[in-house]
Amino acid sequence: MAHLFRDLTLGHSKRESTPPPPSPPPSITPVRPVIAAPDLPSPFGQLASQLSDSDLRLTAFEIFVAACRTSSGKHLTYVSSANSHADSPTNHHSPSSPGLQRSLTSTAASKVKKALGLKSPGSGSKKSPGSGSSQSKSRRPLTVGELMRFQMGVSETVDSRVRRALLRISAGQVGRRIESVVVPLELLQQLKASDFTDHQEYEAWQKRTLRVLEAGLLLHPKIPVDKSNATGQRLKQIIHAALDRPIETGKNNESMQVLRSAVTSLASRSLDGSLNEVCHWADGMPLNLRLYVMLLEACFDANDETSIIEEIDELMEHIKKTWGMLGLNQMLHNLCFTWVLFHRFVATGQAELDLLYGADSQLTEVAKDAKTSKDADYAKVLSSTLSSILGWAEKRLLAYHDTFDSGNIDTMQGIVSLGVSAAKILVEDVSNEYRRRRKGEVDVPRSRIDTYIRSSLRTAFAQKMEKADSSRRASKSRPNSLPLLAILAKDVGDLAVNEKEVFSPILKKWHPFAAGVAVATLHACYGNELKQFVSGIGELTPDAIQVLRAADKLEKDLVQIAVEDSVDSDDGGKAIIREMPPFEADSAIANLVKSWIKTRLDRMKEWMDRNLQQEVWNPKENQGFAPSAVEVLRIMDETLDAYFQLPIPMHPALLPDLVAGLDRCLQYYIMKARSGCGSRNTYIPTMPALTRCTIGSKFQGFGKKKEKLPNSQRKNAQVATLNGDNSLGMPHICVRINTFHRIRGELEVMEKRIITHLRNSESAHAEDFTNGLGKKFELSPAACVEGVQQLSEAVAYKVVFHDLSHVLWDGLYVGEPSSSRIEPFLQELERHLLIISDTVHERVRTRIITDIMKASFDGFLLVLLAGGPLRAFSRQDSQIIEDDFKLLKDLFWANGDGLPLELIDKFSTTLRGILPLMRTDTESIIERFKRVTVETFGSSAKSRLPLPPTSGQWNPTEPNTLLRVLCYRNDDAASKFLKKTYNLPKKL
Repeated sequence: MAHLFRDLTLGHSKRESTPPPPSPPPSITPVRPVIAAPDLPSPFGQLASQLSDSDLRLTAFEIFVAACRTSSGKHLTYVSSANSHADSPTNHHSPSSPGLQRSLTSTAASKVKKALGLKSPGSGSKKSPGSGSSQSKSRRPLTVGELMRFQMGVSETVDSRVRRALLRISAGQVGRRIESVVVPLELLQQLKASDFTDHQEYEAWQKRTLRVLEAGLLLHPKIPVDKSNATGQRLKQIIHAALDRPIETGKNNESMQVLRSAVTSLASRSLDGSLNEVCHWADGMPLNLRLYVMLLEACFDANDETSIIEEIDELMEHIKKTWGMLGLNQMLHNLCFTWVLFHRFVATGQAELDLLYGADSQLTEVAKDAKTSKDADYAKVLSSTLSSILGWAEKRLLAYHDTFDSGNIDTMQGIVSLGVSAAKILVEDVSNEYRRRRKGEVDVPRSRIDTYIRSSLRTAFAQKMEKADSSRRASKSRPNSLPLLAILAKDVGDLAVNEKEVFSPILKKWHPFAAGVAVATLHACYGNELKQFVSGIGELTPDAIQVLRAADKLEKDLVQIAVEDSVDSDDGGKAIIREMPPFEADSAIANLVKSWIKTRLDRMKEWMDRNLQQEVWNPKENQGFAPSAVEVLRIMDETLDAYFQLPIPMHPALLPDLVAGLDRCLQYYIMKARSGCGSRNTYIPTMPALTRCTIGSKFQGFGKKKEKLPNSQRKNAQVATLNGDNSLGMPHICVRINTFHRIRGELEVMEKRIITHLRNSESAHAEDFTNGLGKKFELSPAACVEGVQQLSEAVAYKVVFHDLSHVLWDGLYVGEPSSSRIEPFLQELERHLLIISDTVHERVRTRIITDIMKASFDGFLLVLLAGGPLRAFSRQDSQIIEDDFKLLKDLFWANGDGLPLELIDKFSTTLRGILPLMRTDTESIIERFKRVTVETFGSSAKSRLPLPPTSGQWNPTEPNTLLRVLCYRNDDAASKFLKKTYNLPKKL
């Protein structure tokens, strides 16, 4: 239907100031200009036929005349216009004269206009043709027919021709209702070329009439015509042929008879397939709606395009008589009339608010209809019409600050009302989604207004932002020019006040907290800009201070408006306030400082990664400490100094963030420094499988050692390879231990320095000094303690089991115990102890030597209980073992200069409990083994002794420990027992 509404520039309403032109010559049909709205698409859809607006108007006029002449069911009677001027009322209202000829003399207020709140033509506007003031005193009152002809721009010639044809039709079809007549078909039959001015006019009329038949019966039929329908195909061929060459329309003409047969067949169809008395030729959508809109458009004053004629009541009464032919009802009428009023308001430049209010009032009737109708076709037209209205309204309401101001606020109120009403019907009565949900969950008016407010204010804010940016650029060269967000804060404040005073009183009708929603939206928009501003600077500058102060004032103003607007709400405005997360200056400064802290910490962490990769852990440099650690502590000091020099009023409040960040960074350094150094389990060798001794040949034992020499050499080669990594050598691990100890001590000094900084801070309070939370390091001191513990143990077991494995694990008591005693191990161990004593700090030296002593005792026990088949001990060897153990203890006691005897005794308890087993006779050990095994495993162990698992927790009463003593006992009784009980091999 878009071609129906031609372009009319918005805001340029043109009112007729001259009287209607004189009737044109008979051959010319006066064309009433189409009032079009360029941005308002028709909701009724396009016609598939080539019918122009003029064609539709003439067709609508023909339907109107036909319907009004026979609306009461009487036969079609033609009253000559020559008699229509008679003064007798009985002439106008006689039974033989339809209501079409009724005189229009009443000037009483129209019921339709009163119901819709529509104005009468003003004193400055031209009256409608039926109004007394616009007629000369000598002219008779107009009839409804004459009024409609004038309103629709139809010439008297055409009017007379149509009436004559209808008279002929009525003469030939007495008693038939007009709904059972296909008017265009009958007009084709009745009107000849002689009825027209010339043949060209006749051919144009015939083509138009045939296109009407095509549109009503084939293109837009009430009941769809299948493409394979033979009658439809035949009619299509006839019409297309007639469009190229005029058809003979004589009553007995064959082509006319074929046409009549096809038209009658298609028009008389019903839904169930039977023939119907009512003919369907103009009641298919959207043809019927387009024709009806043409009739409704005739209700507007031809001389004042924004006014409806005074005779609207009687004219509308006659227009409704076309419903039978057009297949319309009250619901479709209400919808079409709403559209016509709304379209006229838009097309005439939105100048006449009465039209807008009239459309809104008519929409109330549409809303009632929508709730009761179940008709799918109606629902489709309803949805399309309301969507078009709503789309036009929302185009303005979603940015109402661009369209409205205090000067045209009344227009905005009408458009809001219309848009909300349309949306409400669409959601509640058209949308399936709404029906599926509980209706109480959806407040359509409030939801739409909420959307309009937020959308429009976001748009207005963006415009203010652009304006503020232009203002800032213009004043950039001036001294003391305001930063962008400071200018914007003032503009947004002015916008909020204007919203509260101008728009919110209107919108409050549909949304009780309109002003609150508005300021919440502005708050969010400005907050986003402020957040970006704060995140984009690395330190507090004068510009930042100005912006934050302006933001603080703006926020207070916005919150005040929101609170005042929500004073009557159930929650006291809490919901709106929740939409306004604070951006006070203090919070913004705090976020800025946190960003500053994060940047410093990130740089510090990057520096750590880079320098830890380059650190060599050289014990000969920097007094045995890592240079990277010294630098880390210096950076931490500088960061703390810089923090307390920041021009902020909340040093104590944000200090915990800084201290915690430094603490995490230092912990990261410590964890990286200790990673890869191993632990106790890294260096303890895997215990070989259990075997029994070969009795009586010590020489054979030496032979076995020689056989294993390649493994021993391979192990030493691995040791050499590991030692090749200088950063993991024993002295270098000691430097790491020193570093951790140094860091822990420096942290205590740093904590005292923080307290001093706080005392000099203006913003500090008494509780800031007494409360230790946030001023102490927690993670890194604990990491230092764990690091020293881990590395001390790691270096101890590395020395014993890795660096000295060639003299302990591969050498001690291999073959003949008397010839492979502990002295080589003690010599190497003493050399390593001297290196450690010279390298590590005296405060951690004792700990490391103690861990080395523990590792030595563990190594000595492993040699005795898990040394593999190269080792075997007799009872006589027990004295050698005890003597070697005493030498080992003496090394750590160092004649009283080493570790305390109490400490040595504490960590040698297990070894001292195992040594007596070395001199105990085999039978006693076997009996003890059987007893404790049965005690451990229960009665099931009496029949067959289970093999006790290796726990690694050596104990003279533990089955696995006793079993291992027997495995390394060099006598026949032990070997036989092991062979019989477990079938242990002599070799691996």
